[in-house]
Amino acid sequence: MVRVLPTEFLVNTFRAGMVTPHALEMNADNLELARGILDLFVAHQGRTRRELDEALEADTADSTDYRVRRGLAHLLYSECCEFSTQSAVDPVVARAEVFALAARERPSLARAGALLERQAQVLSQNQPRPITRVALEQSLYADLREAQLIALTAPTPEWLLERFNLAQAQGILYRASELTVTAHRNNPGQYKLLFKYLKLFGLMHRINGDPDSGYTIVLDGPSSLFQPSTRYGVAFAKFLPALLHVSKWSLQSKIQVRHYDGSRDEGEFNLTHETSLKSHYSAGKMFDSLLEESFASRFSQLETPWKLEREVDLVDLGGTVMIPDFRLVHPDGKSILLEIIGYWRAEYLERKLRKIQASERPDLILAVSQRLNLGKETAVKLERYNSQIIWFKGVLEPKQVLKLAERLPSSATFPM
Repeated sequence: MVRVLPTEFLVNTFRAGMVTPHALEMNADNLELARGILDLFVAHQGRTRRELDEALEADTADSTDYRVRRGLAHLLYSECCEFSTQSAVDPVVARAEVFALAARERPSLARAGALLERQAQVLSQNQPRPITRVALEQSLYADLREAQLIALTAPTPEWLLERFNLAQAQGILYRASELTVTAHRNNPGQYKLLFKYLKLFGLMHRINGDPDSGYTIVLDGPSSLFQPSTRYGVAFAKFLPALLHVSKWSLQSKIQVRHYDGSRDEGEFNLTHETSLKSHYSAGKMFDSLLEESFASRFSQLETPWKLEREVDLVDLGGTVMIPDFRLVHPDGKSILLEIIGYWRAEYLERKLRKIQASERPDLILAVSQRLNLGKETAVKLERYNSQIIWFKGVLEPKQVLKLAERLPSSATFPM
């Protein structure tokens, strides 16, 4: 689950129409602050949430930087802690047995201990080890949130400060009505990662541009500004760490600002790749399959003027995109796309074919494995692409691809 920071822990300023998040510098004082919060969590390993919550409240109650301290603690809670229920008896079973016995005997408060003692003896008959009265009493409500035990995977103070600064920037986007992202010419594979996260977070988008000059991606926000919702803005916030994996980019956003007196303003929040923010998302793998990795390795050993680029081209299909596995570029300016269709399930192949049909790109080479178990209907659909298909068994040979690339029209003649 991708988590964000609650609004009560956000700190930002609004001046001259610009919204600026509060950031903690990587200095000695802030590192000591982060280390203090970390030490508190480490000291409560194996103890209950209630004990940790009480310690955090005591630590932050009189502090002037309450939101910063609780924000740091929230990030540790949500991203570095695991919680478990440990009890001698299943809490549900323990409650049912003890309450049933209490209903039958109607003990007084003075006899409650004796009742638990007797019930512990009864429950011990079905257990490998005897259950004590104290263990039974502790089991009664061991499944409640505040009684859960804490296990911490402790990060560094530096990580905690970096994560806090990113969370503050993300929080501004909760009330964004629109985002415009310009992804300039970037390293191969980064565009695909970007669109993977756009799809993951369900963000509506429009794209313009080309792989050489870059792409402009407009992300639409809530349709009504009179009743703004943070639900879609949270999706914007979750997208920001993915953007940080792109080498060269800029972001402009329109923010609905609420003042303490109830009035509203529209502000701007802008970022570029020069930001010091760091992503905590996975950057993904360079290759999606051994087929692609093997092809790229073989291609690198050829003496050819053609250059192989990995997942750098986007084909706009209206509402979605297709990102071919490779682009082949010749010094004379000719450009050809390559999609490798290897060992995939039937549903995946159907989706892939729908995208290929929608693209209408005669500059696209389809390398199709003969080991695919193609149904009759799928085989018929592929027939229309016979002039663009290379069939291969185990290994896709780069020389075959280049031979076909020479015959196909260049993608330079097809506008994005």
